[in-house]
Amino acid sequence: MPTYATHPRASVCYGMLMLASISLLCLLFNQQVPAISPLMLAMLVGLVLGHSRFAAGLVHVDASLQWAKGPLLRIAIGLYGFRIGFEQIQQVGMQGVLMAVLVIFSVISCALWLGKKLGLDRHTSLLVGAGSAICGAAAVLASQSVLKASEEKVSVAIATVVLFGTLSMLLYPLGYSLLALPAQQYGVLIGATVHEVAQVAAASAAVSEQVQQAAIIEKMLRVMLLAPFLVWLGWQQSNTPGRSEKSLHLPWFALGFLCCSGIRTLDWLPISGLHMLQVLDDLMLTMAMLALGLNTRAAQVVRAGRRPLLLAAALFLLLLIGGYLLSQLLALLSA
Repeated sequence: MPTYATHPRASVCYGMLMLASISLLCLLFNQQVPAISPLMLAMLVGLVLGHSRFAAGLVHVDASLQWAKGPLLRIAIGLYGFRIGFEQIQQVGMQGVLMAVLVIFSVISCALWLGKKLGLDRHTSLLVGAGSAICGAAAVLASQSVLKASEEKVSVAIATVVLFGTLSMLLYPLGYSLLALPAQQYGVLIGATVHEVAQVAAASAAVSEQVQQAAIIEKMLRVMLLAPFLVWLGWQQSNTPGRSEKSLHLPWFALGFLCCSGIRTLDWLPISGLHMLQVLDDLMLTMAMLALGLNTRAAQVVRAGRRPLLLAAALFLLLLIGGYLLSQLLALLSA
């Protein structure tokens, strides 16, 4: 009897089932250890499996891997908008909005400038910058869908999110007593400067419930700004020197993100429906990350060298020091 590998449809179904099963395990692990993002865990599992005997069979499910990294990922980024409604902006006030906008603008600008000084290509600089400035691995994946960057560049950018996001998660709880900031202000600082949503939740929860609430809302503001960032990125791509096509490229999944956020704001869906959509979105994003890990080879990442790490380290310091100074300045202006 022929195996699944001889039937294209059966091969795709088998591949998607494999990705979904492993991704579910990553999500279940995240429920037990919330500080570890399922996206990061899926990437790590994919890298390990991709360098094991398991890798020999990946050729039979390549169509599934490509679909998970492409259309499935774009749908998941669009559905990400269901996580935040526009009304949440009021809960952190104008100070929180300005903090989020200025952090993203300064980090992306610094990433492009310093990346050029370090001799990095534009794609790597933007991917590392997006991961640091907006929402970690999800921002890297979303940016990759616009830039069409190579998988090794995406893997390098995500590795920097894991490293420096984890450092932030450990440092911020220690800094609360040293900096002596009000709980609301410290929560906004954490939400505006820590890489991943899971890392923000873990770092702020280690301080207090009030800090955690402000931190998560501020982080969701940064997530909301992913959509306009992607639109800007599409515009930048359409104006890249050497491109014959100069029409504006608007990523449909960025517009989908805003539409989903609008639906969330209008309360058109019940809480149970929103929860189901968010769980589905988590699964789809995790599957995309797993597929990326399975297709990435360690040698490709190693070849990137230390320059992306230096860029990420500089952005990490900018977030720590610049974020603190910016929060102080905004607090003085709003007083």
